[in-house]
Amino acid sequence: MKALARAAQHLGGAVFLALFAVFIVQITARFVFAKPLPWTDELAVVLYLWAILWACAFMVPEREHVVFDLLWNCAGRRTRQAMRLLGHAMIGGLALLALPASWDYVHFMRREGTPVLGWSFQWVFFPFVLLLLALVWRSARVIAQTLRGQGLGESTPHT
Repeated sequence: MKALARAAQHLGGAVFLALFAVFIVQITARFVFAKPLPWTDELAVVLYLWAILWACAFMVPEREHVVFDLLWNCAGRRTRQAMRLLGHAMIGGLALLALPASWDYVHFMRREGTPVLGWSFQWVFFPFVLLLLALVWRSARVIAQTLRGQGLGESTPHT
């Protein structure tokens, strides 16, 4: 599992590095040579979308997300367990419900291409499906941990 996490981090880092490189090319072409390149705008948008969705799905652990934990810190162990179960059942359940329709839309978009590069929108929006799958997986894992009584003692709702 650690090897997969490391691979996901390396891929996310590579996507971000590519985004940075495209951004530098875009600035250089526009301001140094006065010849804006249309493909850099499009590629930057696609890479930005991929970087954000990939990071949310595979790189940023739940404990690093911003939380409003005022109620969590005031609650007892049983209340925390109920809050955690309800919260992750909602997140995972909604992601699971959204998965078929989202996949249908992403798959439908294979017939459309980006204006400049001509890339299939299926591949542009595919990371959203991965994010939904990751949310379902994480929520199921946290629900199982919570039912075993794990992760309820700390001051913030981390997994």
